[in-house]
Amino acid sequence: MPVTIPANEPGLDWEVEVAAYVGTRLNDADPDTARRAVLGYSTFNDLTARTAQKITSQWTLGKNVDNSGPIGPLVTADEVGDLRDGLRVQTRVNGTTVQDANTASLIFDVGELLSFISKTLTLNPGDVLVTGTPAGVGYVRQPPWLLVDGDEVEVEVERLGTLRTPIRKAC
Repeated sequence: MPVTIPANEPGLDWEVEVAAYVGTRLNDADPDTARRAVLGYSTFNDLTARTAQKITSQWTLGKNVDNSGPIGPLVTADEVGDLRDGLRVQTRVNGTTVQDANTASLIFDVGELLSFISKTLTLNPGDVLVTGTPAGVGYVRQPPWLLVDGDEVEVEVERLGTLRTPIRKAC
């Protein structure tokens, strides 16, 4: 499904991320318990409206463009293995690689993130965590490079698949 650039945005930015699905209830969990609670993973395309994101200190508005956040099919945790062992993550814009990294380089692994979150709020089966993105997003480039009408962005995570998203301008 295409993602439409909001009228007040010059374009959208890309962020390849891994989505982790919580499979069991977590409350004040340690990282190992949280890691074992992951049901599975998906490729996630965190398309971001940077103008809206920077309006306030809260990023919610910029992360909620219509149809943004494409997510791939669920691949079970036993099929994927431990993200700390390293899966390649990539983003391509119109075929050009703009992000290329590995999950072994995540600052915090999924177990640590879920553990930290579970100390503030209870996580329930079906909750989804997205991990964060590696270097290479468009707005920090010189000059900035944003997705515009007619672009296609692909995010790929090894063993999880590739998501292709066409970008359209607002009507």
